[in-house]
Amino acid sequence: MKTQTEKTVSLAEITAARTRLQGVIARTPCVESAALSELTGAHVFCKQEFLQRTGSFKERGARNALAQLTPEAARLGVIAASAGNHALGLSWHGHLLNIPVTVVMPRFAPLVKAARCRQFGATVILHGDTYDEARSEAGRLAEERKLTYIHPFNDPQVIAGQGTMAFEILEQVPDADAVIVPVGGGGLLAGMATVFNALKPDLQIIGVEPVSAASFAAGLAAGAPVKIPTRATIADGLAVAEAGQNALAIMQPLKHRLVSVSEEILALAILRLAELEKCIIEGAGAAGLAALLSGSLPELAGRKVVLVLSGGNIDPLAHSRVIERGLAADGRIYRFDVLLSDRPGALAHLAGVLAAAGANVTEIVHNRTFAGPDLSRVHVLCTVETRDRAHITELQQRLAENGVEIFGEERARL
Repeated sequence: MKTQTEKTVSLAEITAARTRLQGVIARTPCVESAALSELTGAHVFCKQEFLQRTGSFKERGARNALAQLTPEAARLGVIAASAGNHALGLSWHGHLLNIPVTVVMPRFAPLVKAARCRQFGATVILHGDTYDEARSEAGRLAEERKLTYIHPFNDPQVIAGQGTMAFEILEQVPDADAVIVPVGGGGLLAGMATVFNALKPDLQIIGVEPVSAASFAAGLAAGAPVKIPTRATIADGLAVAEAGQNALAIMQPLKHRLVSVSEEILALAILRLAELEKCIIEGAGAAGLAALLSGSLPELAGRKVVLVLSGGNIDPLAHSRVIERGLAADGRIYRFDVLLSDRPGALAHLAGVLAAAGANVTEIVHNRTFAGPDLSRVHVLCTVETRDRAHITELQQRLAENGVEIFGEERARL
């Protein structure tokens, strides 16, 4: 049962939002991917929302909310709590509309995103160690300074703006069988599902959450927002401890399905998108492909599936680390420990075995000090590039056949 504070969003409101956004929000491509289709068995199309000016779909909701402010509210300005894409969207479109924007970010927020918001003319306030603390401060400042608070996923105008993407997908892939949507607080899913259920009710709508932050599924099960403990996730844009009340109210009666994905699969999805689609996608944006790679959607084999690549705002250093973890999860980086005889030629023998097995050595740490009580032995930690998991098994057999015993190994532990 809906409470008095819950607000839904109608198809008419999303249609009006689309008119409002015409010419100011990019109509991003939705391109067919032969490589991802071969990889997953589905007929895959990618909705490239990472090509928006600030790198994510969040611009849609931000612009729609800003465009509906009264003249007085626009003069006073708006405020939001966000450490990422919502802040960027508000800052950029506030700049275009000459509306003052204040963004409250936790102190741990990426410096590059805070800097970009400032470049767009926003006032950035770093407060608290958590998103909840930043949100509390934003609420306090909104009341004190008479600013309009724009929630990143629970504001009905934001939800309506996000839903405009659905119209584009229906025009670009009219015969799509399924659309896979990343889910954090649920604003994007709620807006798009409203359009799909009204205009193409046979379309399968699938939401994807990280296992580490499955707050939307918890909220649906409870019939109301539930605050859950979250763990660190590669999909930091989906790391929401409590789903949006309005988004939950909208989604409860609508046909959809939710799946969750692991950190290992998210890392693999980011790697596959970089390798096969030549695009840099953040963890949240890669969630749809992760769902296909996880094997939890076998019914989509051979069907036309649209993946919403919702954003590409990932720090280059973080992207590099995720790619390495993806390679490890893919069996293409392997690290192992061996004890060798501390005699001339022992290390050369190991290198020869590795070369014969076709493993490329990227690092060897030769350690006498911490090799244990046997002074005739030396501890060697090796990191090698391999083709896949089968190649790792072959390498292990080659080492065993040549008298090299592995006593410890590391693969992907995400």
